[in-house]
Amino acid sequence: MSDTSVIGLPSSDGPSGTGDAVPLEPLELPPLSDSVAYVRELGKPTVAEVLREARQAGRVALQPRCGVGSHAQMATLLRDLERHAAPDILTLTIDSHTRLKRFGNARAALLRNPADLNGYPLVTHGWQRGRELNEAVSAPLEIRHGSPDARLLFQTAVASGITSFEGGGISYNLPYSKAVPLSESLAAWRDVDALCGDLVGRDLVIDRELFGTLTAVLIPPSISLAISVLEAVAAANEGVRCISIAYPQGGHVEQDVAALRAIPALAARYLPAEVEVHPVLHEFMGVFPRARSSAEDLILYGALVARLGGATKLITKTYQEAYGIPDTRANIDGLLLASRANSPLLSCLSINEDRAAEELEWILQEVAEIVEPVLEAPDLYAAIISAFADGRLDIPFSASRYASSEVIPRRAPDGAIRYLSTGGLPLSDDSRQRNQRSLGIHADGTDIGDMVRGLTDDINYFLRIFRETPGVPS
Repeated sequence: MSDTSVIGLPSSDGPSGTGDAVPLEPLELPPLSDSVAYVRELGKPTVAEVLREARQAGRVALQPRCGVGSHAQMATLLRDLERHAAPDILTLTIDSHTRLKRFGNARAALLRNPADLNGYPLVTHGWQRGRELNEAVSAPLEIRHGSPDARLLFQTAVASGITSFEGGGISYNLPYSKAVPLSESLAAWRDVDALCGDLVGRDLVIDRELFGTLTAVLIPPSISLAISVLEAVAAANEGVRCISIAYPQGGHVEQDVAALRAIPALAARYLPAEVEVHPVLHEFMGVFPRARSSAEDLILYGALVARLGGATKLITKTYQEAYGIPDTRANIDGLLLASRANSPLLSCLSINEDRAAEELEWILQEVAEIVEPVLEAPDLYAAIISAFADGRLDIPFSASRYASSEVIPRRAPDGAIRYLSTGGLPLSDDSRQRNQRSLGIHADGTDIGDMVRGLTDDINYFLRIFRETPGVPS
């Protein structure tokens, strides 16, 4: 990797009243040696260090989602979240134009009205402003985005002193993009991981968080974890030494706890011992209840699952999820509520450990059946592309033409997420039959109308628990 790359941005006065300067021309990024020195001079821990401390202390680190277009408002948002809720890690969620490398569109939106952007356009604002955000708070920052090709964004993040970067060549392509070939996204993310390996050689460890959440709609645990294992092996091969594997809360406590507990077991099985691996839980990303009390029940429930499952980190939600992008107050309240999971008074929490152990055994078996044929191939990247082409790897409800989307998940009567149809996944007869037995009455349905109604009910799982009617205000 070259020690320098391009783009960062000087600026001029912005639209009246925004408090922002508007980027003008590209500026060369600083050498990597300068960026590494800047991180050391910041006087704050890296994300990898925060995660290690949390794991050693046996507590769940907390992180909100947040991102706005305006630089001034982004800085204010980060300061407010830190002042009132003290999260362990703070987020820069990136806008859609930047995710798709439409940097001219991002700049035009900043000139017109930063509020038109659904996140912070870091590449357009530039690495100097990224450093300003870093210096505005004491918590380290992570970039969350959704880009199939994040190379320039990653370089700008490194120059900004940001020490955690989410995504991967599968998980940030197939759930979001229709026509980006896997060969392109895997190659782009290979470059990101190789630069992380270069930085390890310079004594700077970047946490690489893998987006096992995928489409966030009825994701069977073994699909989530299988994709993350493949991305983790690819990252480790390029020299990445800190990997966070994120799992989306499904809603069945023993299954979710087992999935989180599976992460260190999978790391021990498939990754080098020198790679630090952290389980991360995304609080429920499906349809949220509208009543504040119900939403807060679900937030606390997710936090307790994170604690019981041994998650190192929790990505929090708010009581405004059903209504759109949450405001600062809701984000603060969500963090404070989730922080109750770390109370010493909750050390007595318990679940059905026999059931969780059974779920863990099933998950580990299914993941092995999915990933091991791919990992045995001499070229991992070619094997991933080939497996998706013939359906041996797949993602439910994918937006991409490069995924078959033949896997059909359903909820079992107890709320666990199972496979109704495994498509071309190479699961054993034992695994398929176990899923069918668990589904029980769902397994016999063949009518398309019944299938759609059943899937809709499964997606609205928590609305049904809280007796809310979809689309009707509470």
